[in-house]
Amino acid sequence: MCRRPLLARAGYAAAVAAALVVWLLPLAGIAFTSMHSVDDLNSGNVWGWPLHLALADNFRTVLGTSHMAMMALNSFMITLPAVAGTVLLSSMAGFALAKHRFPGNRLLLMIFVAGNLVPLQVLMIPVRDLMIALRLYDTRMALILFHTAFQTGFCTLFMRNFIRDVPDTLLDTARMDGAGEVAVFFRVVLPLIRPAIAAVSVLIFTFVWNDYFWSLVLVQSDAIRPLTAGLQALRGMWQTSWNLVAAASLLAAVPPVVLFLVMQKHLISGLTGGAPRE
Repeated sequence: MCRRPLLARAGYAAAVAAALVVWLLPLAGIAFTSMHSVDDLNSGNVWGWPLHLALADNFRTVLGTSHMAMMALNSFMITLPAVAGTVLLSSMAGFALAKHRFPGNRLLLMIFVAGNLVPLQVLMIPVRDLMIALRLYDTRMALILFHTAFQTGFCTLFMRNFIRDVPDTLLDTARMDGAGEVAVFFRVVLPLIRPAIAAVSVLIFTFVWNDYFWSLVLVQSDAIRPLTAGLQALRGMWQTSWNLVAAASLLAAVPPVVLFLVMQKHLISGLTGGAPRE
């Protein structure tokens, strides 16, 4: 765009600004709602400046008088193991598919990719019945296992494309020094694909943390429910305190945003370095 005429650059900047406004407007509405009190919202003062700034009171109520703190802990206890399991399995599978030739290599990769094309609604009843049969229904392990299994397909494709760029001479040198395939993977391959691991970790953390559908399908009790699905607990039978829901929604959005800001350099490097090629 730097080489385009001034009018083209101005139009591009205006289009980007308009898209950002449209995309950020719902988030701004949530943040603005979290600043109001119940009386302000009930009186219709939704977009006006609050008569009483209740931001601190809303966050204090969400963290002190509800189960949001426990549900936030559940989200971490579900998301972190799922991310670790997905990264480990997809890295190992990607290494096998990228650097080892065996019958059915391409078919196996296609199966990994095809699993992500299945609509989630189709899997709802079979996965729920499977977790009940395994006696894992309404446990954190049910969500951990499902997210790990479901996300491994996409991450395997990503890791395979990234590992293909690792020079074979490095692997052959390690093998000549007496290293087995496990040692080659952990001591040579993993250190070289750290950008890909960072990118996959950020993406999977965001996917699992923001999950709402499977948190309702596989979890029933509030003691196990993660934060995103627990937002419905703030809705009363006769009235919903939208200021509290908005405050809890902001709390739920903080960890993925912080992780992205911390890892954005590695995320961009990993995404650009793992472009598919043949």
